[in-house]
Amino acid sequence: MRHAALVLLLAPALVPTPIGVGPRYRPQPGLHAPCVAGPLRGAHRAHVELFANRRVVIVPAAIGLRGARFQLGRVESASCRARLRTTDPTGVVDFDGRATLGDLFAVWGEPLGPRALVSFRGPVSVFRNGVRVRGDPRSVVLHGGDELVLELGGFIPPHRSYRFPP
Repeated sequence: MRHAALVLLLAPALVPTPIGVGPRYRPQPGLHAPCVAGPLRGAHRAHVELFANRRVVIVPAAIGLRGARFQLGRVESASCRARLRTTDPTGVVDFDGRATLGDLFAVWGEPLGPRALVSFRGPVSVFRNGVRVRGDPRSVVLHGGDELVLELGGFIPPHRSYRFPP
């Protein structure tokens, strides 16, 4: 009986959240920052998940990259890179030095604010490692290993951690 109760408690966490339908849920990558030669792998990595109306908004590969060359949906090389960048559509953000969510969205060229998340409008909630962060989402500092969840238009239980690939 204990096992059955545990399964019922965990069941909501096991159900994947669907990706939203339409281009608003699949924004294009962008580069709106200085672009320099350098490695794609950053000194630090954080995982960023976006949800609008209880649906996933994809964080695309090639944010902060120019001349990205793909293999199997992952960026293998680029002619230059910004200090924040993505190499696959999983939400893993590589970055160098101090960075904020506002910096990521500025490099991407997408709106972020207390009432804006990409093309969606309404109150934005931010969670770091499963704990609510108050204040302007743009000012949230990225730390290596962070799991950051941004939500608008409904609550999705935020993940507390992310297993980064090697």
